[in-house]
Amino acid sequence: MKEKINKTNVARLLDKAKIVYRLVPYEVDENDLSAVHVAEQLGEDIEQVFKTLVLHGDKSGHFVCVVPGDHEVDLKKAAKVSGNKKCEMIPVKELLPLTGYIRGGCSPIGMKKHFPTYIHQTVTGFDKIYVSAGQRGLQIQIAPSDLIREAQTIVADLIVITEE
Repeated sequence: MKEKINKTNVARLLDKAKIVYRLVPYEVDENDLSAVHVAEQLGEDIEQVFKTLVLHGDKSGHFVCVVPGDHEVDLKKAAKVSGNKKCEMIPVKELLPLTGYIRGGCSPIGMKKHFPTYIHQTVTGFDKIYVSAGQRGLQIQIAPSDLIREAQTIVADLIVITEE
């Protein structure tokens, strides 16, 4: 018997845009909201599970970065690509009032208002990726080109490169 998954606002927006996607539930661990945990639950490559981060720039105001789950956003690169001199992550308490989403359930699609959105360039190397469906415990599997179009994202280099 298939468990019925309630459609999120993200799913409704994708349906309206006639975009093919798949809702993928996973087990939430309140003590570990990391994308690494999500990827393990999905049995997917962490490089294909993207997390949505909201930042504030000194010139542009709020903007969004979507990066592979095991990477950190490079604040210098994010500032440069978004036309800012500097930027920082917003405090978690501002996330819900600003976007309509909670930590661990923030999607680049369907925020309260559209913010400039940037996605890390590795996205183009995959035929499908995962982003939050707008709530904890639910991801959307989607073609990168569909996400880029629907969320009006700009592909850019956004992550901290760690030396091996």
